[in-house]
Amino acid sequence: MAPMKSRAATLAILGATVAGSFALLAFGVDFGRAETLAPRMSFLIATGPSGGTYFPVGQTIAGIISNPPGSDRCQLSDACGPQGLIASVRTSDGAVENVLAVNAGNVDSALAQADVVSDAERGSGVFRKSGKQSHVRVLAGLFPEDVLLVAASKSSIRSVRDLRGKRVSLGVEDSGTGVTAKAVIAWFGLSAQDVKAQHLSVDEEIQQFEDGKLDAFFFVGAAPVPLVSDLLSRGIARLIPIDGSGRTRLVKALPTVQADVIPAGTYPRTGEVQSVHVRALWIVRDTVGSALAYDIVRALFSPQNRDDLREIPAMRAIRIDDATRDLPAPLHPGAARFFHENGKI
Repeated sequence: MAPMKSRAATLAILGATVAGSFALLAFGVDFGRAETLAPRMSFLIATGPSGGTYFPVGQTIAGIISNPPGSDRCQLSDACGPQGLIASVRTSDGAVENVLAVNAGNVDSALAQADVVSDAERGSGVFRKSGKQSHVRVLAGLFPEDVLLVAASKSSIRSVRDLRGKRVSLGVEDSGTGVTAKAVIAWFGLSAQDVKAQHLSVDEEIQQFEDGKLDAFFFVGAAPVPLVSDLLSRGIARLIPIDGSGRTRLVKALPTVQADVIPAGTYPRTGEVQSVHVRALWIVRDTVGSALAYDIVRALFSPQNRDDLREIPAMRAIRIDDATRDLPAPLHPGAARFFHENGKI
């Protein structure tokens, strides 16, 4: 796995520190008696860039499953993970880096796109050189992420095929967005060479887009994506449909990519848009204990935590009924036991 940029590394340390502190403070820890209770266990969740969907989702999950010494909230049945668990988050460049980190044992768990996990399971695509990521297991399927093609409102782009010859960012090299974006243009008969492909971070994309130096960019995220809403509300961008025969070929070839419709009103000044989505998964290394995996999945789906899931729009779609649907990699045995007991597998 390529080393993270210095900025991302700094954010990673801060993210982990803040999340750990949040877990201790938010739940009313009595520091005077904490040391007499159960020993602490750390559990690290890799997420994504601080401005993306995965980071706040990871923070929320960390808060839900943490069971710090002396927590009053965790006296409720099934509301938390095992006693003493302190979950924290780490920023990253996204799904590909997260899968590699989980497989290598550099983190305990992570969030990742289903299409990226599918490639990792088979050792294909961006994992062709590194090979099959055989230690990756799934804890749960979480929520759909729309694949958005955002074009400058003044451009002539009206379809995916209109990207030919245009300046297009496909996301950071080997990122989850990059994997999905390349698949989309490929099944529409284009390649990175047919477009003036760039591999920019989100911050770079927005800056160049606003400066008129970028015609379009792809973004994968749960609706509504705030940065996309901002561009559309200012009238400087349009959402381009991903539809027709190209979409038909795409979803037929890649079962982890599903046809979808973004409802009218989801984004400012935007009616219904045909598109596709991928699912966000919570993945874990196979060496994580079955009892721990069971307890943290049970906490995630505990009725006592539904209000926490509703705080972030993406997480409102997390449902136990969908958690084991169309998974591209095996469930962790501990998670499988939980879903079996609840009649979901």
